[in-house]
Amino acid sequence: MITPKERALKSAEAMWKGDRASSWVGMKIDDVSEGAAILSLQVEEHHTNGHGICHGGITFALADSAFAFACNSRNQKTVAQHNSITYIAPAQLGDTLIATATEVSLTGRSGIYDIEVTNQDKTVIAQFRGCSRAIRGHLFEE
Repeated sequence: MITPKERALKSAEAMWKGDRASSWVGMKIDDVSEGAAILSLQVEEHHTNGHGICHGGITFALADSAFAFACNSRNQKTVAQHNSITYIAPAQLGDTLIATATEVSLTGRSGIYDIEVTNQDKTVIAQFRGCSRAIRGHLFEE
């Protein structure tokens, strides 16, 4: 029998194989478990906006990917239904951003996840909330 941690790891592996966007942006998966995920990204020059800070869309994408790996961790295909983000501090060129996704609620096919994005100094960069909806299908055969 597969443990919840093993299921989460296999789900992440299956998703990562098809996730061209997250790897293209430069993200990496640091950890995944049932209902939770941690992804990181080093802010490079091509991630910066006209103010010389990390583009908000990059921060959003990192949080959104952490959300995706957390809500798909049970091998049930799940998509975003609604997301929102609050930017708290700017991320700088050279920062390592860490998005930590935590499941708040899972009821039936609907889930709520909070994702905190921090930098390497633990400064909070953004708070993201994602609402998920399970759809038909699985990421791998069990």
